[in-house]
Amino acid sequence: MESKSQSRFGLGRQSSLAPEREAVGGGGGDEVEEGIDSGIRLMYSANEGDLEGMKELLESGTSVNFRDIDGRTALHVAACQGHRDVVELLLGNGAEVNVEDRWGSTPLADAIHYQNNDVVKLLEAHGSKLPMAPMHVQNAREIPEYEIDPKELDFSNSVDITKGTFCIASWRGTQVAVKRFGEALFMDEEKVQAFRDELALLQKIRHPNVVQFLGAVTQSSPMMIVTEYLPKGDLRAFLKRKGALKPIMAVKYALDIARGMNYLHEHKPEAIIHRDLEPSNILRDDSGHLKVADFGLSKLMRFTKSVKEDKPLTSQETSWRYVAPEVLKNEEYDTMVDVFSFALILQEMIEGCPPFPTKQEIDVAKAYAANERPPFRAPVKLYAHGLRELIEDCWSENPTRRPTFRLIISKLEEINQILTRARRWKVRALKCFQNLEAILKIDVSNSKSRSSRSTIYN
Repeated sequence: MESKSQSRFGLGRQSSLAPEREAVGGGGGDEVEEGIDSGIRLMYSANEGDLEGMKELLESGTSVNFRDIDGRTALHVAACQGHRDVVELLLGNGAEVNVEDRWGSTPLADAIHYQNNDVVKLLEAHGSKLPMAPMHVQNAREIPEYEIDPKELDFSNSVDITKGTFCIASWRGTQVAVKRFGEALFMDEEKVQAFRDELALLQKIRHPNVVQFLGAVTQSSPMMIVTEYLPKGDLRAFLKRKGALKPIMAVKYALDIARGMNYLHEHKPEAIIHRDLEPSNILRDDSGHLKVADFGLSKLMRFTKSVKEDKPLTSQETSWRYVAPEVLKNEEYDTMVDVFSFALILQEMIEGCPPFPTKQEIDVAKAYAANERPPFRAPVKLYAHGLRELIEDCWSENPTRRPTFRLIISKLEEINQILTRARRWKVRALKCFQNLEAILKIDVSNSKSRSSRSTIYN
């Protein structure tokens, strides 16, 4: 029978769900008091990785499933500390793998939280499972219409694409892009909420220049979001291969992005801020058009004209190279942050290199805050017809001076018409030149022929 104790084991890393946990190291060699319960001594040995001490305690009759006042066991402690050999010993002696502490955390949940991957694999091999997915419903009638049975997703030929969370899978005979959320999602309420927000947002949007949402897995782990797969990859990879684009191509792509973003910003009843607009989140379809993708950091402007974050955006969440200074400075912001990012992408397409390519991300952020912008190094003729002025307006220090995407589209269409006409004139001139050249060749040939006949007759 399990020992009951009012003692608490407070050393080392605490439960991943404890409200006041502290991720500290081991006991540092402190001596455990002689009169303390043998179960607490077992937890202390598990924390220290003392296999011999644990074997002695278990052989003397100490319960391998002893729980302290917080409901924690030696297996919880070993999982937190990442002692694989200790976990193996405890499991071999009959430790319960799915036991929950007072906060509902299991040894597997603790191992995932502290990123002890070897322990995670060992616990899973012994049947340890996480609780139901955060969005799991008990009544089958409550399962959302977009729900996809994970058994229908074939990952046998899966390949990672764009960011690490995305991969290709086959679904009902069609290749799709799958964004998987690891088990760590269960341990972080913010990540769970971000998943819910992204899912809610994707269900609302339908536009030719926005990636199409197909469904999601929410009733089991890992949870997933499934979207259309665009085999031509993202704009980042394309620009790496191609380098600088011709102005007519850059403007064509810019129009695709602007149209997708204008749809998001004018979405009713709530405008959508992408907040992570960068080349790796813009995909190319089979027809050569671009689509805006990945809404993991997007925001719905619910009954408000601006947004203020509780904490600043980190470089782990997105590349600072394309983020507006008001976001980096954790100030209030609105849809104009996407216009700032758009300006940098448009300039990159013409310049052939990312913004401030030689600077570190932190230095790029400082440059934007100091109102510095990437230099225009490409020939002036590539920025003709107001293209440079448009870019400068879009990355204005004052967000209220940046144009809306509706105005950007109008300006780009004007520039596109000018470039298209110039291209047609150039093609016509080239054809005229080729025709003239062909006529001249014929005349020269005829002249030589007449000269030859004249010589023979003479």
